[in-house]
Amino acid sequence: MIPLLRLEEPAPAARTGTAWLALGFRPFYFLASVFAALSVPLWALQFSGLLGQPYLSGPVWHAHEMLFGFALAVIVGFLFTAGHNWTNQPTPTGRPLAALVALWLAARVLVLTPWGVAAAVANVAFPLAAAGALAAPFWRARNRRNYFFVGLLLLLAGAAAVLHLTQLGVLSAAPHRAVGVALDVVLFILAVMGGRVIPMFTNNGVPGAGAERRPAVERVALGALLVLGVADAADLPWPVVAAVAGAAGLAHGLRWALWRPWRTGRAPLVWVLHLAYAWVPVHLGLRAAAAFGWVPASLGTHALTVGAVGGLVIGMITRTARGHTGRPLKADRYEVACYLAVAAAAAVRVGVPLLAPALLMPAVLASALLWSAGFGLYAVRYWPVLSRPRLDGRPG
Repeated sequence: MIPLLRLEEPAPAARTGTAWLALGFRPFYFLASVFAALSVPLWALQFSGLLGQPYLSGPVWHAHEMLFGFALAVIVGFLFTAGHNWTNQPTPTGRPLAALVALWLAARVLVLTPWGVAAAVANVAFPLAAAGALAAPFWRARNRRNYFFVGLLLLLAGAAAVLHLTQLGVLSAAPHRAVGVALDVVLFILAVMGGRVIPMFTNNGVPGAGAERRPAVERVALGALLVLGVADAADLPWPVVAAVAGAAGLAHGLRWALWRPWRTGRAPLVWVLHLAYAWVPVHLGLRAAAAFGWVPASLGTHALTVGAVGGLVIGMITRTARGHTGRPLKADRYEVACYLAVAAAAAVRVGVPLLAPALLMPAVLASALLWSAGFGLYAVRYWPVLSRPRLDGRPG
């Protein structure tokens, strides 16, 4: 039987090149954290007009880069690292990994220029290249259970292509349609990964926690997200979207409760993941409410992107970086500060406008500062960790 996930220690394998390019998590975690810390100030510069006339600007750039820049970099870094463990086959390291990093960096720069076609090519090419690099070890190992991750990367490439084609005037669809589909894909990836690792980490890190996964709940929770994605892609009527989102929210709330989050208070590496995943049912509930016109749609979007994506990312990139560099699986005060900053960013960005809509702008600014502080601190703290060999001398 092929193991689902072994994150604490990678299997020994021959690695070449510098430590920074020894495994996918190293460059992508660091660059994603730096980009997360800088992207919101860059967006503010765009909004003020100080960056001139870039290809993607304002809200479109902000949404695009959150998904295809920040989130996708972390997903690729995680999948290259976990994929090595799942298959015991090599994933990109050394020069091939450096080439993928260079492609990701080029995509981030090009969207800030007037060169729309070049930006489109780079942003579609990156998830396509990552899918191919991940498919190779899965195929060699006949790891069919995880083939769908390749398909999800291809879907993200398709969503990026549609967004850029609309931006270039080739298609007449609105960019938000492609963004919505990409958000659904990212949500599904997070739900699958969260379901695999959060109960396992809970039981490993909190003796007697009793986190459990029930097959029926898993099927309903994940299946509802697939239906929601289809409803969004087909632009089905709002009552359908509201019903599916509401049902999915209930299923994911039950799923989260079965993981016993209230027993994790003394384990920061664990409670950060539970706190982040709690935003998934909140996001789905707000989506249902927004379909009825009760709340702004942006609140549901930011519950997902800042709360669930941001929280799960900061939790996973600390834990997996520690495990894969031979360090103890215990958070220090700097990591807890990162967790609290990102969690506060989500609470402020969603909670304040929900309760006091007139305070939207102060909430956005405060949330941006907290977000940048959390990921900036991670980048500073983890550069020495990610750029140096493992403490135990093992490869990876």
